[in-house]
Amino acid sequence: MNIVCLDMEGVLVPEIWIAFAEKTGIPEFRRTTRDEPDYDKLMKYRIDLLKKHGLGLKEVQDVIAEIEPLEGAKEFLDELRSITQVIILSDTFEQFATPLMKKLNWPTIFCNTLEVSENGEITDYHMRVENSKLTTVKALQSIGFDTIASGDSFNDLGMIQASKAGFLFRSTDAIKAEYPQIPAFETFDDLFGAIKDSL
Repeated sequence: MNIVCLDMEGVLVPEIWIAFAEKTGIPEFRRTTRDEPDYDKLMKYRIDLLKKHGLGLKEVQDVIAEIEPLEGAKEFLDELRSITQVIILSDTFEQFATPLMKKLNWPTIFCNTLEVSENGEITDYHMRVENSKLTTVKALQSIGFDTIASGDSFNDLGMIQASKAGFLFRSTDAIKAEYPQIPAFETFDDLFGAIKDSL
């Protein structure tokens, strides 16, 4: 039995932190997993930056409320879910993901959680498991699933390479150049076709 594992940000919805950078006018928030492979380093940097500017969960959630899925993402996901099982594997947080999942017709998502103080300050974060995307793909394989994976960033490479089929989607030129063996697509139609052919 097949199961498709998709990244969320950059694949189905715009990057939350880039949208936050644009809204706040603080360009340092533009840094994402496309730029920084070390997720722990990246999140500590973000939490420090939020504290420095006196920003908390509410300010991030206010920006997320205005984010719409990428054009064609909901239709792609609906069609994909009509032919196979799909799980979104994201390094985002449940406090961020819920309004976006509503706009995508409530697909299944496995993500992480934030530690938030009573005054709304984001003080820490907790990963569901270490290397959550790769670990989840291996766990799914251990219970009889063949996985097909797609994402756009460094933190997606493990699950893509461990799956029976894996694809980059709207990734950076640098990642595509470094991993030329991974098929790379720019449109939902092409990605859907590649996944369907792999089922």
